[in-house]
This record gives sequence, C-alpha cells and structure tokens, in this order.
Amino acid sequence: MTGVDISSITENTDPIEALREAAALRHRLEGQEEVLVYRARAAGTTWTEIAEALGVSKQAVHKKYGGRRLFGRTEA
Repeated sequence: MTGVDISSITENTDPIEALREAAALRHRLEGQEEVLVYRARAAGTTWTEIAEALGVSKQAVHKKYGGRRLFGRTEA
C-alpha cells in the first residue's frame, strides 16, 4: 500500500477544522469500501476473503455489508 498524505489533517493547527477534514475523509473511504465490497462479491469473492482483506471477522463484514443492503435493497 502506498502512503496517503493526511498532513492537511495531522498538521492542522485548528482542531475543529482538522476534525471536519478527518470526518469528510472517513466518509469518502467508507463509500469506497462499500463499492469495493460490492465489486468483490459480484466477482465471486467470499465473505471470508473480504473479511481477511479488511482485517475484520467474517461476521463483522457480513453484518455491515451483507444481505440485500449491499445491492441497494432493504431487507424484506
């Protein structure tokens, strides 16, 4: 993995501004993670493989992304 420059957050002297930047970055990353999980599942990747890649348990990743919610549908 290549380094990601977060110096605009870590070196910001205004803690409130830095928190806003951190929250915005987290939101963007969570959205990208969801897209990547969707792509992985569509390609046939198992929940176990996805969990290992994310460094979490299979149950955690399935709870967060599993079922119909991943594909834009709500549970019936």
